[in-house]
Amino acid sequence: MLQKKKVFSGAGVALITPFKDGNVDYNALDVILEQQIAGGTDAIIACGTTAEAATLTDLEHRRIISHCVEKVAGRVPVIAGTGSNHTDYAIELTKFSKNEGADGVLLVTPYYNKASQKSLVKHFQMIAECADIPNILYNVPSRTGLNISLGAYQQLAEHPNIVATKEASGNLSAIMQVIEACGDSLNVYSGNDDQIVPLMSVGAIGVISVLSNIMPRETHEMARLCLEGNFKEAAKLQLRYLSLTNGLFMQVNPIPVKTAMAKMGFCTTEMRMPLCEMDDADNEKLYALMREANLI
Repeated sequence: MLQKKKVFSGAGVALITPFKDGNVDYNALDVILEQQIAGGTDAIIACGTTAEAATLTDLEHRRIISHCVEKVAGRVPVIAGTGSNHTDYAIELTKFSKNEGADGVLLVTPYYNKASQKSLVKHFQMIAECADIPNILYNVPSRTGLNISLGAYQQLAEHPNIVATKEASGNLSAIMQVIEACGDSLNVYSGNDDQIVPLMSVGAIGVISVLSNIMPRETHEMARLCLEGNFKEAAKLQLRYLSLTNGLFMQVNPIPVKTAMAKMGFCTTEMRMPLCEMDDADNEKLYALMREANLI
């Protein structure tokens, strides 16, 4: 199998989408992008789950991708979320992202209509054929109801444009089997912030992180230590911020992280229905964890 190029290694941020009065707040987005780059984030991932991509219009989706590419201006890689449960639409967005200058695309497994493993492989292969851009698969069965099997991963890893996967299944044993079976032909990123060090200790090359929205420097440092083989020090950071990490998922992502970002002054708490703000009791729980981490 081919040895695949790394789109990035380390900690990439699964960026939120700031809203104001029903619209994307591009001024806030610019501030957040600069905060991320200053904080040492290794990649910007736009229009993923944390970005509430499912509620973005097509125009908003495309404009955010273009905006991030333009504002980041090559300082770190920009990866565009272009996955869909409609293969043709995923192809359209992937071609668009390639033309706009994105460094890679993130492709979630089809949701709701799901797919057999055979059709799942065909879905990803068709997208990979549409444009010469690195494809990162995104396996998150808790949201999509669909899991990429080991056999499917092995087939997909043979395609030169399918370079990596974001693994958010939470199944450490299954992910280790993928790492062992696919080797350098498929890079693996942790999709769960509470598993950065465990997965990087067995061969993952980084994380696509929710935590990085509020702690880019610390998440980058955790991943950097892992890449240098200093898992003892990395584990100290993983454990130090574990309660906060868990707090960011006390309700469905991105509700808590957007609440935290608003408290830090980066954006409003505005979300798109069917997501809504937490109640005061959960807010206070989150703020207490943020105070412990010296964020507020």
